[in-house]
Amino acid sequence: MTALDLATDTTRAAGRTTLLARGLNTVSKFVRAWRNRRAFYRLSDMTDSELRDIGLTRADLHVAVTSPFGLDPTTRLRAIVDARAEEA
Repeated sequence: MTALDLATDTTRAAGRTTLLARGLNTVSKFVRAWRNRRAFYRLSDMTDSELRDIGLTRADLHVAVTSPFGLDPTTRLRAIVDARAEEA
């Protein structure tokens, strides 16, 4: 086995590891987004005053629900709350 063969084998192994890591990262993000979306839907059961206590309005929920399924709607809500806090 030459040094070139060893380098090629190492590169292939690193490529497989990187591909596996990317796949696991993608699955992890999807599962996190799915869990957060379930929690997000529970927000709609809250009263307007409860939503106001955490810095949200019912309209904010309608805006965030339009995000694609694979994306986390709570990220959008966080941006809304942060923007509102900066205005105050």
